Amino acid sequence: MNFYYVYILKCSDNSYYTGITNNIDKRYNEHELGKYRDCYTYKRRPLKLVFNQQFNDVLQAIYFEKKIKKWTRLKKEALVNGDWNMLQILSECRNATHYKYNGL
Repeated sequence: MNFYYVYILKCSDNSYYTGITNNIDKRYNEHELGKYRDCYTYKRRPLKLVFNQQFNDVLQAIYFEKKIKKWTRLKKEALVNGDWNMLQILSECRNATHYKYNGL
């Protein structure tokens, strides 16, 4: 069975890069060694792998990767830190009909 991984790298400039692969070790090494000069991470090394999640289905992995790429920095940090309460708060609708988080 093939597995797929969605991963987040923290770059030297403190930005985040989200990707997908079927070989997490190989792909991390490619990023860290700068194999692809046009990759976002090339000029942002060194890198740190801060999150990865395994999937059995490539379509689920692709869906999750695309979802994370649209998230705010705070939401990505909540995921990386395993802060499920904050992740839920940051995921709530922010229009006038819903409760707004005020830090209390």
